[in-house]
Formats: sequence, structure tokens, C-alpha cells
Amino acid sequence: MLLRTVETFLRTHNLPATKFGRLAVHDPRFVLDLRMGRTPRRDTEMRTRAWMQGYAAGAAKTECSKPGEMA
Repeated sequence: MLLRTVETFLRTHNLPATKFGRLAVHDPRFVLDLRMGRTPRRDTEMRTRAWMQGYAAGAAKTECSKPGEMA
């Protein structure tokens, strides 16, 4: 189910698959490999999920603090 989560994440954050792979696991082919049936090790999956949570939290923080917006 990691692939489904990653695909949703890519659409939500408008992030290219290769950039996601480089940032999350230092492998630009990571998403392509998942699409082709790769099953990552448990620790890789956990790190990837943790990275997505951190990225989403940072993106949410950025959205809340855009200059010129009132809270």
C-alpha cells in the first residue's frame, strides 16, 4: 500500500516522482521501481512514510505563514 500513499502524496504536493525519490530515499528511481513491483524493506518504508509526514507538516507550516495573509 506504500505505492498508493506515495502516488497520493505526489499529486497532493505536485512533486515529480524522481524528485520525491531523491529527497525521501536518495534514489530517483524509487517510485518507478515501486510502480514496477518493488517491495521495499520495512525500514525503508517507515523512513519514507516519516519523510512524507515531515514534508507535509513543513508544507502546512509554509501555507499558514505566507506573507501578506491574515490569520
